[in-house]
Amino acid sequence: MPDGPLEGLRVLDVSTILAGPLCAQILGDFGADVLKIEHPTKPDGMRGHGRSKDGHALWWKEISRNKRTIGLTLSEPEGAEVLLRLVERSDVLIENFRPGTLEKWGLGPERLHEANPGLVIVRVTGFGQEGPYAARAGFGTLAEAMSGFAHLTGDPDGPPTLPAFGLADSVCGIAASSAAMMALFHRERSPDKRGQVVDMSLLEPLMTAVGPSPTVYDQLGIVEMRHGNRSTNNAPRNTYRTSDGYWLAVSTSAQTIAERVMRLVGHPEVVEEPWFASGRGRVEHVELLDGLVGDWIGARTRAEVIEAFTEAGAAVAPVYDARDLVEDPHVRRTGMLTEVPDPDLGRLLMHNVMWRMSRTPGRIRFTGREHGADTDAVLAEELGYDAAKVAALREKKIIS
Repeated sequence: MPDGPLEGLRVLDVSTILAGPLCAQILGDFGADVLKIEHPTKPDGMRGHGRSKDGHALWWKEISRNKRTIGLTLSEPEGAEVLLRLVERSDVLIENFRPGTLEKWGLGPERLHEANPGLVIVRVTGFGQEGPYAARAGFGTLAEAMSGFAHLTGDPDGPPTLPAFGLADSVCGIAASSAAMMALFHRERSPDKRGQVVDMSLLEPLMTAVGPSPTVYDQLGIVEMRHGNRSTNNAPRNTYRTSDGYWLAVSTSAQTIAERVMRLVGHPEVVEEPWFASGRGRVEHVELLDGLVGDWIGARTRAEVIEAFTEAGAAVAPVYDARDLVEDPHVRRTGMLTEVPDPDLGRLLMHNVMWRMSRTPGRIRFTGREHGADTDAVLAEELGYDAAKVAALREKKIIS
């Protein structure tokens, strides 16, 4: 199987925790040769995130798959020189230090582009490289709060609700991989083949995902509020409990689907009401619609409801936990989860590459490695450092 469409591309992952590393993981999944650079004594905090088995962090095995690892101190001149040597041979550098940190170490974009004019530099921060908040500590939780996500999530009479996972970081990481490829595409089409700097914040991609609430406020002066699992755009849309205790989600974003749902639950008369002809009109009668759908679902088992909705061409899905995902036949049949060999744990089930490509599908070549596992090989084989020089750098704690 080919490694993917990015085979031959070199990526330096100088980022930590989630957004930047996820960007690099995606590029690596589709064939890029990714070098993960960590501090020799203070490695990426992702190594301590999430659950572990036998001392091996499970999240690290996935987020750092397809990445060779190097322990390198960038804040010291000798370490910065090693990075610049690697930059000469690379296409993309991903970093998420606070604005000004790379510049302080003599590794700002101007210096990096002196070493390699074609380098694409993806800079991930909480709030961007400029502006009043640029110097603030930036974490996904803060972006989830400021983007409008938390304000719109939760019950109407409850508090703003944060996600139980790295939503902002994940959305940013996916967006950053797209931005990196756009910059590379521009480089390949430009006569001078020059790279550029991508200024990527955690805040902005999630603001986009939350929707057009700033436009609504600008034009109408309306501040949308929390509606629980209901939607302000269509109804019925909610989670409903079945007779055997499971939860199901129903969506009626399309008018035809809304009509099928109401006919299925035995109330075709509401379809003829003038207000039913638009999503907004249905929202104004959400209590009625929710009651009719909820009563019908509540009298049936999960299997019965899913079968009936499927036959009617209506939209329904079970609310899954991790066990459900692992056991779901569609998830397994389509390869959304895949088993990969791991030198420490033997077999690991993890998310597959994020999309399917018919000619260059990409693949998981290996799982996340130990800290500094590839330092010696990279310095010797790629940079030509002899054993004495490597030992001297290690003695000074420049490498690990």
